[in-house]
Amino acid sequence: MNTTDIDSRTVLITGTSSGIGLATAVATARAGWTTIATMRDLAKSGPLESAAAAAGVALEIRELDVTKEADVEREVQYCVERYGRLDAVVNNAGSAAVGTVEVLALADFRSAMEVNFFGVVALTRAAMPHLRASGGRVITVSSVGGAVGQPFNEAYCAAKFAVEGFLESLQPVAKTVGVGVHIIEPGAVSTEFVANAGIDAPAMVRQSGSYGPALSSYLGRSAQQFDTTSAQAPEPVAETILRSLEDSSPDFRIQTSEWARDFVANKLADVTGNRVTSMTAGWVGL
Repeated sequence: MNTTDIDSRTVLITGTSSGIGLATAVATARAGWTTIATMRDLAKSGPLESAAAAAGVALEIRELDVTKEADVEREVQYCVERYGRLDAVVNNAGSAAVGTVEVLALADFRSAMEVNFFGVVALTRAAMPHLRASGGRVITVSSVGGAVGQPFNEAYCAAKFAVEGFLESLQPVAKTVGVGVHIIEPGAVSTEFVANAGIDAPAMVRQSGSYGPALSSYLGRSAQQFDTTSAQAPEPVAETILRSLEDSSPDFRIQTSEWARDFVANKLADVTGNRVTSMTAGWVGL
């Protein structure tokens, strides 16, 4: 990244009302970045405001729904007009979608793609001219679910697979014009992400018919994975994102824990797909 004017580095982050986005906004502001922290609903800005105050940092909080292309373009233009430059974007906004194809509506799949995939495309597209000018970076929070398909996460993983295909294809092209493109892959993180999926486990199992036993098994495993004693805290993930912004030559794909690295390695070493599907079969009681 071009660091000739390090004190004026500007970053736009999406999905900062809680969890990884909130922690990242505080981390970048603490590191001296001019931070524009965006979220879909400004009524949820209280936790970020409190965290920034506790850390003694200043940042700007703005409203942004990444599914609205005109709003994305407006916010990018605002950043450039207000601060004179844009050095990085952090695509963090996302939404969960739990269920299988026979149970979820087609609209659920479309919604997952709109937020998790098209939102990334929209912000990246709008930011690219300004990142070319600054020699900046696109940092996108994906998931281990962007590498390994997971039962009852068909819509979510499909969107994250699309994100990774998009960015892996874009990376060498963007590099020719001086823009870095990097993916962050967390595993289970103890945030409100799962809670925000609106999961009522008993009701979901009842409504899943023939898939009920498999879903019950999956949800039991997930509860253990996302338990605060097992899941990674948001702050270490935010520190990984900050390093990807500041390191001179970060990797393209960056896992945020040893567990995440080992998990993704299962897929990257599995040319037949049998290793992964045998592993995930155990999650649904097979």
